[in-house]
Amino acid sequence: MKNLLSMTAFGRGDYVEGARSWTVEIRSVNHRYCDISVKMPRKYMVLEERIKKKIAEYYNRGRIEVLMSLSGDLSEGQTLEANLPLAREYYQCLQAIRKDLSLPESSDLALIVANRDVITAVEQEEDMEAIWSAVEKALEEALQNGMQMRRNEGESLKKDMKERLSEFSKIVAAIETSVPDLVLKKEASLKERLENLLAGVDLDPVRLAQEVAIIADKSDITEEIVRLLSHIQQFGNFLELGEPVGRRLDFLLQEFLREVNTMASKIADPVVTHQTVTLKNEVEKIREQVQNLE
Repeated sequence: MKNLLSMTAFGRGDYVEGARSWTVEIRSVNHRYCDISVKMPRKYMVLEERIKKKIAEYYNRGRIEVLMSLSGDLSEGQTLEANLPLAREYYQCLQAIRKDLSLPESSDLALIVANRDVITAVEQEEDMEAIWSAVEKALEEALQNGMQMRRNEGESLKKDMKERLSEFSKIVAAIETSVPDLVLKKEASLKERLENLLAGVDLDPVRLAQEVAIIADKSDITEEIVRLLSHIQQFGNFLELGEPVGRRLDFLLQEFLREVNTMASKIADPVVTHQTVTLKNEVEKIREQVQNLE
C-alpha cells in the first residue's frame, strides 16, 4: 500500500561526471494545482520540459521549485575567438595616440587584448542527450530524497488526523446519546410555554400535541448525526487509500461543518452548543493538516 504524501518537502541530488558536478535542489509546498518552476543555466533550458515531465511522475499537486546548478570545469564546451577587425581598430587608435604624443615604440599586444570583446568565449554546441543523462541522475536523487521526506510527513499528518478524528467521533457519540433526552426536554419545554401563553384558552389536546410534536421534530438532529457518522467513516477510509486524497478530504470536511452547523442551529442546549463549538475547532485543525496533503 502506498503512503499518504505531504506536498511540503526538500530534496537534493548531486552527480559528478569528469570535472563537472551537477546539483539539483527541489523545494515543494502545498498548492491547489501542480505548479513547477525551473531555474537553470540558460544554455540548458532546452531540458526544462524533460525536467518538468520527470517531476510530474512524482507530484500530482504542489508548488515545486527546481534549482539546477553546474560547478567544476565550466570551460568545457567553450572556445576562445579573436575579433580581428576590432583588434585592428584598437591598434590603429594606439598608433594614432603614440604618433600624436610622440611616444616611443612598444609592444601594443597587451593593450589590445585587454580591451573588451577583442577575445571572447564562444559557446560550442554540447551533446544534450549526454547532459540530460547527468542531470537526470541528480534530479532522480533529489526527487527520491524529497519523496522520503514527503512520506514521513504524510505519515505524521495521518496519525494526527486519525487521533483528532477519534476525539471528534467521541463527541458526536456523546451528542447522539443525549438526543432522546434532548427531544423530550424540548417537548416538555414547548408544552409548558404554550400552556402559559394560552392559559384559559380551550384547545384541543390532540391538536396541541400535534403542534408540539411538529416543533420538536424540527429540533431533531438524528439525520445530521447519521450523515456525520457516515462522513467520519468515509474520511477514515480515505486515509487508508494511500493515494492522493487531499482534495476529497477537503471537500468532505466542508460537509462535516455543514452538519455541525445544522446541529448547532437546531439545538439550543448549552451543553450541545459547547460540544459543536469543539467539533468546529477540530474540523479546522484537521483542515490545516489536509491542506498539506497531496
